[in-house]
Amino acid sequence: MTLNVDKHQETSGIAGDYPSSRFSVAPMLDWTDRHCRYFHRQLSEHALLYTEMVTTGAIIHGKADYLAYNEEEHPLSLQLGGSNPVDLAHCAKLAQERGYDEVNLNVGCPSDRVQNGRFGACLMGEAELVAQCVSAMREVVDIPVTVKTRIGIDDQDSYQFLTDFIGTVSEKSGCDDFTIHARKAWLSGLSPKENREIPPLDYPRVYQLKRDFPHLTMAVNGGVKTLAEIEAHLEHLDGVMVGREAYQNPYMMAELDQRLFGSNKPVKKRREVVEAMYPYIERQIANGSYLNHISRHMLGLFQNMPGARQWRRHISENAHKPGAGIEVLQQALEKIPAHLDV
Repeated sequence: MTLNVDKHQETSGIAGDYPSSRFSVAPMLDWTDRHCRYFHRQLSEHALLYTEMVTTGAIIHGKADYLAYNEEEHPLSLQLGGSNPVDLAHCAKLAQERGYDEVNLNVGCPSDRVQNGRFGACLMGEAELVAQCVSAMREVVDIPVTVKTRIGIDDQDSYQFLTDFIGTVSEKSGCDDFTIHARKAWLSGLSPKENREIPPLDYPRVYQLKRDFPHLTMAVNGGVKTLAEIEAHLEHLDGVMVGREAYQNPYMMAELDQRLFGSNKPVKKRREVVEAMYPYIERQIANGSYLNHISRHMLGLFQNMPGARQWRRHISENAHKPGAGIEVLQQALEKIPAHLDV
């Protein structure tokens, strides 16, 4: 497959470069924390990684450091939730000062909590406000400001509605980079989990959107599980975002750099990925973290392999114990048949 690399696809993993949207791991609440992102970085140097969605209120008023990350996570995007242009601009500026490579506005999450805060997918019905939010952020930062959205909400799911939204936001804010979850969102009647599964996927609609807005960078999200599917989408679009599959079956990312970014480095074996995590785990435990906070993200590494169940079980039963360290992972690796060169 020929690599078509433009300014949106230059990635060296160094803060300040324009991050690539060719492949990214979706922001997922309670999943893509900094430990998860460090783990995913062992599988791909070039994948664009996202934080969990962080609200402007948490950043501005919270006591914790919601912008903390490991330098090794670059290229890294901060996904913000909010609808106040002033607050979003303030948080975007903080993100740039902290070294983030991109800021992304969440216009796709359908949960009740998000709606009550007037952000997420409900903002699809307020294109003018979204444009104001993006404009305010773009005015104060030099890093890219991007938007993640759906193909529609509730009964506002016509193609015209989608093109009106994209057209308004792009023309009035200057935003030129969108990730489209190829499902609409039901703001009432479906849970967030159901909104990820029940509304049907409509990839052709996203392909048409790219044809109608050829000057915009467009990535698709939703239901993608294999590298072959990613490559098929890239025949039509600039990028692909993968969520649950990248988390539950992380080794699907192992050949990304070679197949999508032209890397000549050898593909890491699963054991090598585990062993590469040891120094990080030891540093984090020394700084007060617990093994299970890190190892929970690694449970799916051997999915569909002999010994995978024993791997998961040993970690689940032992990583939470006081004093647990890398020996738990070393013992879990022994559950994988030694003859497998993985």
